[in-house]
Amino acid sequence: MRRSTPARPIAVAGFIASAAALLTFAPNSSTLAATAQKPTPAANAKPAAPTAPAAIPADVRARIVAKLPGAQASDVAVSPIPGLYEVAMGGLIVYVSSDGKYLLSGNVYDLDTQVNLTASRRNSARAKALAAASESNMIVFGPANAKMTVTVFTDIDCGYCRKFHSQIADVNKAGVRVRYMFFPRTGPATESWTKAEQVWCAADRREALTRAKKGDAVKGKTCGDAAIKSQYELGSDLGVEGTPAIFTQTGDYIGGYVTPAELVQAIQESQKAAVAAR
Repeated sequence: MRRSTPARPIAVAGFIASAAALLTFAPNSSTLAATAQKPTPAANAKPAAPTAPAAIPADVRARIVAKLPGAQASDVAVSPIPGLYEVAMGGLIVYVSSDGKYLLSGNVYDLDTQVNLTASRRNSARAKALAAASESNMIVFGPANAKMTVTVFTDIDCGYCRKFHSQIADVNKAGVRVRYMFFPRTGPATESWTKAEQVWCAADRREALTRAKKGDAVKGKTCGDAAIKSQYELGSDLGVEGTPAIFTQTGDYIGGYVTPAELVQAIQESQKAAVAAR
């Protein structure tokens, strides 16, 4: 899978990324498999009865929120690790000590079950954020009753974004509805950002986007950059690293360019994994 130039993070995403550079512990599946053997379940073992989540002391919640720009009290939850609290903002999941002094960014694995607990929570948070986003703030290709839907953060000047869009008819024919949002990788007040504004302000956004993806100039009235800014910030909150950034309805981040057939396969695998995790 191909990725393009990493995006420029903003606000909360940038704050967490800086801290994460010092404190990240995120082994991949092969590393984890090499360091831990999956235990054999005891015969006739029964799953433990669910317990009610522990309450978070008000002073702990307040300290954590005060240390993380943009965080809200509702973003803080008890984590699987005693002494650490989970903070979910958009698609970002981090763990903070009760005194608000230490932040850990990375994946938490349950070594007994070999389950990536952070990935599950991250996908859930992304799915919730994407479901809450209004389609009035998107450019949509495909019928409303399509079998599958993806949200794609795109950059008009991104080569792989253009390649993906050149196959949009095949993507739609494969049963996938595409909801585009803008993510100019160069950030505000740049040529790519201005092109995104011009497309958004066009009378026919779908037609204007297709022309812009072909390299044609799109000129017309200006309507401000509020919509582009909102889309860009959502992409940053969801952890977009490059474009095209493709997200499934279950919150999986597919990543860069894929062919229509690869996209369908990735969506189906995402759906199966979500069902299995329930």
